[in-house]
Amino acid sequence: MKIIGVEKFGGPEALTVLDVADPHAGPGEVRIRVQAAAVSPTDTVLRAGGQSKGDGKLPAVPGMDAAGIIDETDGSGGWQVGDRVMAIALPPGEHGGAYQEYLVAPADSLAHIPAGMDLAEASTLPMNGLTAVQTLEKLDLQPGQSLAVTGAAGTLGNYLVQLAKHAGLVVVADAAEKDRSLVSGLGPDYIVERGDDVAERIREFFPEGVDALADAAVMNEKAAPAVKDNGGFATYRWWQEDPGRGITVHPIAVREEYHSGQKLEALRRLAEDGTLTLRVADRLPAEKAAEAHRRLEAGGVRGRLVLLF
Repeated sequence: MKIIGVEKFGGPEALTVLDVADPHAGPGEVRIRVQAAAVSPTDTVLRAGGQSKGDGKLPAVPGMDAAGIIDETDGSGGWQVGDRVMAIALPPGEHGGAYQEYLVAPADSLAHIPAGMDLAEASTLPMNGLTAVQTLEKLDLQPGQSLAVTGAAGTLGNYLVQLAKHAGLVVVADAAEKDRSLVSGLGPDYIVERGDDVAERIREFFPEGVDALADAAVMNEKAAPAVKDNGGFATYRWWQEDPGRGITVHPIAVREEYHSGQKLEALRRLAEDGTLTLRVADRLPAEKAAEAHRRLEAGGVRGRLVLLF
C-alpha cells in the first residue's frame, strides 16, 4: 500500500511517498480503506521529530484523522464491509497515522460519517472533536458558567465554542479582525480581540475572571490571568507552570480517547443537526502532503487541509 511517511525527521520535504506491505485487521479490529486524512498542527510536530516516536520504527506516518470505507472486519462492534466511517489514529502507535491507504483501527475507535457530508468533511472531526469533548469533561462546568476560548478561529476552537454553547455555557472567544465574522458565526456570547493582552480584554467582560479557559492558542501564562480564583485552565501542549490563585491546570490528551467511538458517534449526530460546523480549507492529493504542511505552517489556514487517497 501507499503511505506518506517520514524516514528522516525534518521539514515538509521529509514527507515521502512509500510502498509498504498491506496491514490486515485482527480480532476486534477493522481495516479502513482511507480516502481522506485531515492535516493538523500535530502532524507537523511529528514530521519535525518533536513528538514521541513510539517504538522508534521508521518510516513514521503522521495523521490523527481518517475517513474511508471499511474493507475488512470480523463483525466486531457491528461494523460491516462497506460502512463509511471516520476514526482517530495514533501515529506513534502500533497501526501508525492516517496518511496511509489502509488503516487498521480498533472497532470501538470509529463512527459513521455524518449524513449529508463527504469523507473529506468527516475527516476533520475525530481528533479535534474528541479533544473538545475531553476539555469540557475535565473542566466540568455547569450551564450558566463561563468559558473563554483562545484560538477560536482554529478547528479546535470552533468545536470548543460550539460544544460549549450547546452545553449552556457563557462563552467568550478571541478573534483577529479578519476572523471576526467566522468566529461570530459560531455563536459566542462575547468576542475579544486576539493578542497578548487577551486576558485583560476578557476581564473587561468578566471583571472577576471566567470560570475556565480553554487555551487552544497555546498562550499559557498570557491567558491564565483571565481565569478567576480557583477556576480551571485547559492546556493542549502540556504547560506545567502553576498559575497560582488556586487555578487547576488540566492537561488535555486526546490519545486517551482512542477507544471513544461512542463519543465520536455523539459528535456525528451534532454535526448532522448543525450544532457543529465541519470546515475543509482545501483538498489535495496525498502526494502533495509536503505542500499541505507548508501551507499549514505558514499560518492563516481556516478549516482543515485534507489529503485525498
